[in-house]
Amino acid sequence: MWPIIAAVVIIVVAIVGVFSYIYFTRNTTSFICNRAVEGSCTITIQGAGASFPAPLIQNWTLTYHVLYPNVTVNYSSVGSTAGRQLITNKTVDFGASDAPLTDAQIVAAPGLILFPETLGGVAITYNLPAPFPQNVNVNFTGQVLSMIYNGTITNWNDARLQSLNTATLPNLAISAVRRADGSGTTYAFKDYLAHVDTWWSAHVAVDTSATWPSSGPSGQGNAGVAGQVATIPGAIGYVDVIYAFKISLPQGAVQNRNGFFVTPTLQSIVYAAANETVITSPTDLRQHIVNAHGDQSYPIATYTYIMVYKEMSTNSRTTQTAAYALAKFLWWIIGPSGQAKAPLLIYAPLPSNIVAADQNLLKSLAWAGQQIITS
Repeated sequence: MWPIIAAVVIIVVAIVGVFSYIYFTRNTTSFICNRAVEGSCTITIQGAGASFPAPLIQNWTLTYHVLYPNVTVNYSSVGSTAGRQLITNKTVDFGASDAPLTDAQIVAAPGLILFPETLGGVAITYNLPAPFPQNVNVNFTGQVLSMIYNGTITNWNDARLQSLNTATLPNLAISAVRRADGSGTTYAFKDYLAHVDTWWSAHVAVDTSATWPSSGPSGQGNAGVAGQVATIPGAIGYVDVIYAFKISLPQGAVQNRNGFFVTPTLQSIVYAAANETVITSPTDLRQHIVNAHGDQSYPIATYTYIMVYKEMSTNSRTTQTAAYALAKFLWWIIGPSGQAKAPLLIYAPLPSNIVAADQNLLKSLAWAGQQIITS
């Protein structure tokens, strides 16, 4: 029943997106093109940050440029840590991060707000050459993943891993690949391990850093980790689902809170969000949905966030025209047209309560005290 409901939701989002396209193309040109301010309607916006949502954000930028050729939105996939630093230093117009800002980071960047723009799953992917059957998903628990990444389990045929699987695992050394850069995907993976394993929660900080309790090969960005896994026999890594799909890497089934082994699919990510999303404040949309309740929930699901200054004139890089264009672009990506793109790249559309909260927050964006989005 739930897969059918999820499929219907996706179809409805796509249909609404068509009508939304018609609406926006007829009603937004004057909103994002303010000749009276700068005399030009050629606008370039620069964003940077997380690699996790980069395929979707870059799809959004290309689609939006087709709708509005005078607006070019560039996005650099440099990792969540770098994205946070760049927007804090006001060298980009917006940033993106899979890791929600901490209270200290919010204090360090007065006026910076963040809101979820999509959500996805962190896949556990691996490279087990034939004769291991390539159509079999290897099962993992959080405790076993913790022991792999803390260096306790070093071989695929370790009894603690083999006991979770019916297929015979090979006598092959494990190479635990991790991110070389500051990463929100790393944050989500560490956050999950801290929720399910007492050793991990006691010894490893939940952060975006490339600091680990054991050594291993590393890659820059999600693409770098996926590339390392693909080229190293016996490797295991953690990446956003789309990066595993792109190069046909297998994805493990991870035991969830209810004891079921679940792979990262669009439906299992939707279930996780539906069961764990809680809005406690209209101005604080930070979410933690790892280790979600529900038989069909994928346990390493995460929201990812856009960061922008509420009073946009305080960002010295952002002109008034760019501020209006950026606000409209952000409104578009969380709307039906933008969210309809998500399932095509194995990201889940935002739940309706998050969309409504995002819209309320975006209505607070201003230029020199004047509200930008008024309806």
